[in-house]
Amino acid sequence: MKTENKILTDPKIDREPDMPRKLSLSTRDKLLPLFIIFSMALGILIDKIFPAFSHSLNTVQIDNTSMPIAFGLLIMMYPVLAKVKFNEVAKVTANKKLLVTSLFLNWILGPMVMFALAWLFLPNLPAYRSGLILVGLARCIAMVLIWNDLACGNRTAAAVLVAINSIFQILAYAGLGYLYLHLFPEWLGLSSTSIHVSTALIAQNVAIFLGIPLLLGFASRFIGERRKGSIWYEDVFLKKVSPFALYGLLFTIVVLFTFQGNAITGHPVIVGKIALPLLCYFAIMWGLGFTLGKAYKLSYENTVTLAFTAAGNNFELAIAVAISTFGIASGQALAGTVGPLIEVPVLVALVYAALYLRPKYNKKLLSRENAAS
Repeated sequence: MKTENKILTDPKIDREPDMPRKLSLSTRDKLLPLFIIFSMALGILIDKIFPAFSHSLNTVQIDNTSMPIAFGLLIMMYPVLAKVKFNEVAKVTANKKLLVTSLFLNWILGPMVMFALAWLFLPNLPAYRSGLILVGLARCIAMVLIWNDLACGNRTAAAVLVAINSIFQILAYAGLGYLYLHLFPEWLGLSSTSIHVSTALIAQNVAIFLGIPLLLGFASRFIGERRKGSIWYEDVFLKKVSPFALYGLLFTIVVLFTFQGNAITGHPVIVGKIALPLLCYFAIMWGLGFTLGKAYKLSYENTVTLAFTAAGNNFELAIAVAISTFGIASGQALAGTVGPLIEVPVLVALVYAALYLRPKYNKKLLSRENAAS
């Protein structure tokens, strides 16, 4: 208990002071893997039994952006962003170690790791390889907020890093696509792929999947605290809206697998080949993020946020780009679709790993601080 209290009060320990001190998942969250497996199976079953419904649902789009998926992500992200204390954003932006390391992991190392893994595991499957590279370039701006929240990460830091990723996606995604699919392979004497990515499509993706829920979250806190006070907002309002994050996540998973259930079940060998580099990618990026956070003596909350933002990807964007560039039946689109099939259960497992490491992490960090003082 003394050790825990010192972690809470020691000014040298970098941590988010308002983060709940829960040491384990709630009963509902503990059942999340079962809910997710059920949602995946339900989506595939709907596609098998009611293919006409699946096709009709998939046509509800605006410029290749699925409105059912957009609705699910809005419901999923709003409660998490409503919890963010926006007046603490300056504290996050002042943490240069966190920001610089996140940028390095997301926009330099992450694409390189996926590029290397795609060529290592899929050297003779160019369509699926290109799809994986597109996934590696699309940094996460949505589901990462859920994993970060479940693992007791720094919500404010996650919101800031996600916003930064969004800006970089708009500015750099098309250029990086040309670099990793055309120039790098050409320089290395490998086969290259031409690609045209619409900046407008990326901006639209960011606006729908992040901009709307971010604005709603900010407006909720601003209006709620002004009218009812911060105690009511934290203890009453947030408790009522929090469960909708899980509902939105499960709805999004059902919709994703309803759209692509036939593609996944119809190509089990290909799905397995695509899954291997994805598994390696998530493990490498999460592990590097967590290791660098510890090396830089970041708090557990910030280290977890760094790890999950490094490991997550914006599959919605990757799928949209693959469909608009190569077609809905392309190997590139299938590779993007396999992404959430692997990412969701793997990152849920990493949530458990992070919570397991949390008590040990804080004790080691405190011991290192005491030894240095």
